[in-house]
Amino acid sequence: MFEHCIALLKERGVNIQDINDCVMYLQKDHETGVTNDEVSETVNSIIQKREVQHAIMTGIALDKAAEQHILDDKILEDIINRDESLYGIDEVMAYGICNLYGSIALTNFGFIDKDKFGIIKELNDHKDNPNICHTFLDDIVGAIAASAASRIAHNQREVVGSKDAK
Repeated sequence: MFEHCIALLKERGVNIQDINDCVMYLQKDHETGVTNDEVSETVNSIIQKREVQHAIMTGIALDKAAEQHILDDKILEDIINRDESLYGIDEVMAYGICNLYGSIALTNFGFIDKDKFGIIKELNDHKDNPNICHTFLDDIVGAIAASAASRIAHNQREVVGSKDAK
C-alpha cells in the first residue's frame, strides 16, 4: 500500500521532496541539524503507517470524485469543490494523522495550514487549473509534514535528554 500511496501523491502533483521542504520549513527555527535524507526517511516512515495510507487514499478519492462531479450528493460535492471554509472534515482527517504524533504535530499542522507553505499553497490555490480539487490533499500533506516535524522534534529531544541525564 505504501507504493500505491506514493503513486497517488505523485499523480496529484506531490512528491516526497515537496513534503520534505514543508518539514524543513517547520524546523527552520529549531536548529536540529537534520539532513534532507533524514527528513525523507521520516516522511516515508509516516506514510508507512496504515492510518496515514488510509487517509491518503480516502482524501484523494474524495477530491477526485468531487472534481469529476460523480458524488451523489451535489450539495456536498459543491462544498468540497469550493473548499468551503466551514466544512472542516478535511482538517479532521488531517488531525487523525497528527494525533499519531502528539500535540506538537497538531500545533505544527495548525501553523502550516494557516501559513500555506510550498506545495500546500500550490495545492490550495491551484489557480492554473480551477477544475482540480485538493480540498483533502492539501491538509493531508500538511499533516504528514507536521507529523514528520514532530517525530524529528521528539527524536531530537530524546538525544538531548539522554545527554542531559548524564
